[in-house]
Amino acid sequence: MSESSATPMATGRRQFLKATTLAGSALVVSFTLPGRAFAAQTTAAAGGDLSALIEITADGLVTLTFGKSEMGQGIHTGLAQIMADELEAPWAAVRVQHGPAKPAFNDPNFPMMITGGSMSLSGSFTALRTAAAAAREMLVTEAAARWGVPASECLAEQGKVLHAATHREYLYGALVAAAGQRAVPTTPTLKPRSAWRYIGQPLPRVDSAAKSRGQTVYGLDVRRPGQQFAMVARPPRGGHFSAAHYDAARAVAGVTAVFDVPQGIAVVGTTTWAAKQGRAALEPTVVIDQDAGFSTAALAKTYAELARTPGLVARADGDLAAAAAKATQRVEADYAFPYLAHAPMEPLNCVALVSKTGVQLWLGTQGQSFDQMAAARVAGVRPDQVTIETCMMGGGFGRRANLFGDNVALAVEVAKRQPDTPVQLVWSREDDLMDGYYRPQAHHHVVAHLGADGFPLGWQHTVVAQPLVTGTMLESAMLNPKTGVESTLVEGITDLPYVVGALQVHAHQTKAKVPVQWWRSVGHTHTSFAVECFIDECAHAAGQDPLAYRLALMQNAPRERQTLELAAAKAGWGSPLPKGRARGVAVVASFGSVVAQVAEVSLVDGQPRVHRVVAAIHCGTVVNPQLVEQQVQSAIAYGLSAALREEITLAADVVEQSNLHAYRSLRLHEMPIIEVHFVPSDAPPTGVGEPGTPPIGPAVANALLALTGKPVRQLPFSRQRWS
Repeated sequence: MSESSATPMATGRRQFLKATTLAGSALVVSFTLPGRAFAAQTTAAAGGDLSALIEITADGLVTLTFGKSEMGQGIHTGLAQIMADELEAPWAAVRVQHGPAKPAFNDPNFPMMITGGSMSLSGSFTALRTAAAAAREMLVTEAAARWGVPASECLAEQGKVLHAATHREYLYGALVAAAGQRAVPTTPTLKPRSAWRYIGQPLPRVDSAAKSRGQTVYGLDVRRPGQQFAMVARPPRGGHFSAAHYDAARAVAGVTAVFDVPQGIAVVGTTTWAAKQGRAALEPTVVIDQDAGFSTAALAKTYAELARTPGLVARADGDLAAAAAKATQRVEADYAFPYLAHAPMEPLNCVALVSKTGVQLWLGTQGQSFDQMAAARVAGVRPDQVTIETCMMGGGFGRRANLFGDNVALAVEVAKRQPDTPVQLVWSREDDLMDGYYRPQAHHHVVAHLGADGFPLGWQHTVVAQPLVTGTMLESAMLNPKTGVESTLVEGITDLPYVVGALQVHAHQTKAKVPVQWWRSVGHTHTSFAVECFIDECAHAAGQDPLAYRLALMQNAPRERQTLELAAAKAGWGSPLPKGRARGVAVVASFGSVVAQVAEVSLVDGQPRVHRVVAAIHCGTVVNPQLVEQQVQSAIAYGLSAALREEITLAADVVEQSNLHAYRSLRLHEMPIIEVHFVPSDAPPTGVGEPGTPPIGPAVANALLALTGKPVRQLPFSRQRWS
C-alpha cells in the first residue's frame, strides 16, 4: 500500500468507513480494523469486526474510542499520534478512551473483545490513518464548498482548514456538523512519510499528567454509591474447608456479611481492611483431599521422561536418520522451565453490581468478552445484559485476559448475594500468587547432528507442556488442524530462523491440576530459550563464535540477520571486556517483530549479575520511539526477573510462594543499563509489548556459558551455582 493513497481492506458485509452526526454538533467517523493485519501486513483480509470511532466536536476536541485496553503499554498515546497526524489535529486537543464492551468493538482476528498479542497498534495503523484522513478530507471538502473554491486549493493544518490564496480559515469545530453529512471518501489520500508531524516522534504519554496527579482511575480506585468490599477465603486446590469461625468473622468491626460461595467463604465489609480482617478471623479448617499430593518436582521428572518419547509431530522436514548417519558430532540437551505467575503490581479486583436488569462491572480487563460471559453465567442473564466500564490497569501481562473470567465470576458470585449493592472484590497478592493462573511448566529435549564443518545436518526437538486453550472457545483458532498441536507450544521452533538441515519437532500436550494461561510473550518464553541456548551450545561444541555461527545459518532470515548485526555492533561484540565479564547473545522473532539482545554478565557471590543489555528491535515503523524503548526495557526487566529467580512450585497441591519475598522480582539496584536501537524500516508497525521478553533469558544464559563453560539448562538461574 503506497503512502500517497490507500484503498481500505475489504470488509464483506460491513462498511469500512461511515460517518454520522451526534446532535448535529459533531463529526463521527467509524471504521473497521482488518483481520490478521499484523500477521499479513500487505495482504487484504476480509471481514474485520472491530470498530472504532473518531469524534470531532464543536469545541474542536478530537476523541478516539477504541476497543483495546490501556494497561501501561502506552497504546493510547501511539493511537493518538497516528490519528492526530493524519487528521492534522492539535496534539493538545486529542483524547483516547476505552470503547464499550459490545460486539462492535471485537478484535478482528477473534469474535471477541480482547487485548493481547501485541496487536493493538500494529493491527490498526493503516485503518486508523485511513479513517483520520477521511475525516480530514470531509472537513476540507465542506470548507471548500462554503468558500466556493476547489478542495485542492485548501489545506488542513492543526485543527483548521486554510485557503491560502484568500487568507481565510475555518476551525474544525465550525465545520463538523455539516461535514458529518457528507459522503465518506473511500480512498482518502494519506500523508507521505515526509509530512508526518507526530508519527515517529517521542511525544509524552497522553495519560502521564493524570497519573502524576493521582487522577487516573484504576480498578482498585473505583468507588460507587453504597459500595461494599469483599474478600474470599479459598481452600488450596488439593483440599476443602470442613469448618470455619463464621461468628468470629461477623464480629469484626465493619464486617457486614459472611456467607459461602462455591469457591470458598466470602466476607463483605464497609472497607477492604474490614473484609480482610474478617477473613483472617474465619481461621477455616482445611481438609486435604485423598488424591492430593501433586508436586511440581514430580511433574518435572515425568516431563523429562516424556520428552524422550515420540509425541505429536508438529513438523517433519528431511531425513533425520540420514543426517545422524552423516554427522561427526552429536549435541544433546534438556531444558526445564517452571510455572510462572504474572504478578502485576495492581492485584486483581472487580466492582460488580447485580440487579434485576442485569450486571454492571467496573474493572481493568484485557478480556471484556470473557468477563461478560462469566458474569452472565453466574448471574443467570444474557451477555448483552452485562455492561463493563473498562478502567486503567496497573499491569496485565495476560492475567487480565482469563478465558474463564475467574476474577469476574467470583465477584459476581459475591455481588448477587448483595443485590442492588456495588461490591468490590479484591484479591490480595497472596490470593493471586497462590490461587491464580500460571505460565505452564515445560521441558524441552533437543538433539543436533553436526557435520564436519560444525553446522547442523539435523535438529530434533521435543517439547512437553500444558496447552493453553484446550477445551476453550479459542481451541479451533489456535490448534493446527493438520498436526493437532496448539501453536503456542511450538512457536519459535517450527519456524526456526536457522537452516539446520532435517528438522523434526514433536509435542506432548499434557494435563495437570494447575490452571494455565498466556504469560507475556506466551510460548516464546520457553521455546526461544531452548532454541537460543541450544544454538549456542552447538557453536560451543563446534568451537565457533556464537554470533558468527548464527549469522552463517541465517541464509533465509534477513530480518533476524539485520537485527542481530545491529545489536552486536552496538554492543561491541568481540571487543575486550573487564575481567570476569562475558557477553551472550540471543535473537527471537515473535509477534511480527524481531528482537536481538546482547547481555554483559559477571558472577557476584556465585550468582549472575547483568550489567548491560544492548537490544535491537525490528518492528517496522516506530510510531513513538520513547514508548518502544520503554516497552523493550520493561520486557527485559520482566524476562530477567523470571530467568534469575522467579518460579511457582507446588508441594502437596499447595503453592509455596505466598508473596513477593518468595516470588522475587528484579529490584531497582539490580536493573542493568539498557540500550535500545531500532532497525530502520518503512514497513507498517509490528508488535512491541511482548517481543523484548524472550531474548533476555537466553542472552544471559549464553553469557554464563561463555564465562564458565557451564550451560544453563534449568530455570530460574538461582537453582544453579557458578564458581
